[in-house]
Amino acid sequence: MKRYSLFSLVRNGINHHSNWDRVWRNPNPRPEYDVVIIGGGGHGLATAYYLAKEHKITKIAVLEKGYIGGGNTGRNTEIVRSNYLWDEAAQLYEFSLKLWQNLSSELNFNLMYSKKGVLNLGHSLQDMRDISRRVNANRLNGIDSELLSTEEVKGLVPIINTSPDTRYPILGASLQKRGGTARHDGVAWGFGRAADAFGVDIIQGCEVVGIRQEDGSAVGVDTTKGYIKAKKIGVAVAGHSTVLANMAGFRLPIETHPLQAWVTDPIKPVLDVVVMSNSVHAYVSQTDRGELLAGAGIDAYVGYGQRGSFSVLEHAASSIIELFPIFSRIRVVRQWGGIVDTTPDACPIIGKTPLKGLFLNCGWGTGGYKATPGSGWVFAYTIANDTPHNLNEPFSLERFITGKLIDEHGAAGVAH
Repeated sequence: MKRYSLFSLVRNGINHHSNWDRVWRNPNPRPEYDVVIIGGGGHGLATAYYLAKEHKITKIAVLEKGYIGGGNTGRNTEIVRSNYLWDEAAQLYEFSLKLWQNLSSELNFNLMYSKKGVLNLGHSLQDMRDISRRVNANRLNGIDSELLSTEEVKGLVPIINTSPDTRYPILGASLQKRGGTARHDGVAWGFGRAADAFGVDIIQGCEVVGIRQEDGSAVGVDTTKGYIKAKKIGVAVAGHSTVLANMAGFRLPIETHPLQAWVTDPIKPVLDVVVMSNSVHAYVSQTDRGELLAGAGIDAYVGYGQRGSFSVLEHAASSIIELFPIFSRIRVVRQWGGIVDTTPDACPIIGKTPLKGLFLNCGWGTGGYKATPGSGWVFAYTIANDTPHNLNEPFSLERFITGKLIDEHGAAGVAH
């Protein structure tokens, strides 16, 4: 790794870093690739990286209509955890969480993965029954999970309001200590740089406008930079998955919703754990800069807008203030929205499609970010071997025909 003197840092700061090396190349697309990945977010870049690293396929293009990290990868709240209820989901997210733990070293890029812990609050007897069930299911799957009483929650988070007179009194919680946060921009840049080092072409400003077919197989993509031929095509475009599926001639059981979040003015460190509440549909953590990073559930309406509605923000903010009265006078300084693709069972679709040579990775809803490395790994395996890995085999598109769903709705707290 290059070392820069103080003089060179000042000089490059003045001239807008014009002499610094690019994190990745900016190539023009070649006429043909072995694999084209549509979508330059975390899942698409991770897929390209693992295709090159694990399967020695290097003639790969990642096509991104905007810029790397400009979609959902840069529009989330950085939460990482694996405490899902059902075996299939828990095993996939746990595989991903294990990859997170050594990912900074593997990519040689500091992702600032912090095991600060994730606390899921219970506010009713039914909440506590569900939490207890999930904690036991996690332990049976070898996943760390603890059941906490109200007093233990207060001991862990002294500033939280545990009064029995609140609208949603805290009766207990689950705690996953290995859960936490990781920097989303570091994920995009780390996987992007690592994929580029293997020779993957990362092509920004290249929107796919059509998928060409011959004899029931996908053979290439039409883009704003021309036609690109491909032996295999992987789609990892999150909320726009239905748009790409329509290009290929089939429909998906997916709805796309806005999901918003916001940050506040920075304050001194007061919260060293992620606090989530399913009943009030709000969650909050504190960043390394001191900002409170907060969010809510999805907006009820469908659409592709990256805005969100004020009513959801207002409801979540009031709920967070009830949990943490000392936050009542902190100013919100920035708000944003991402778009999430939700399936009927709140679990992803990772596998083949009705069109031969076209593979799909979508439907993560609000759980996509935490699955980034594991998703990329299993999707790369599926593309390279033309068959799913054991971990993603249950997440096929066909399950919506057979009825073998993996219903994670509400099972693991707020699904972020």
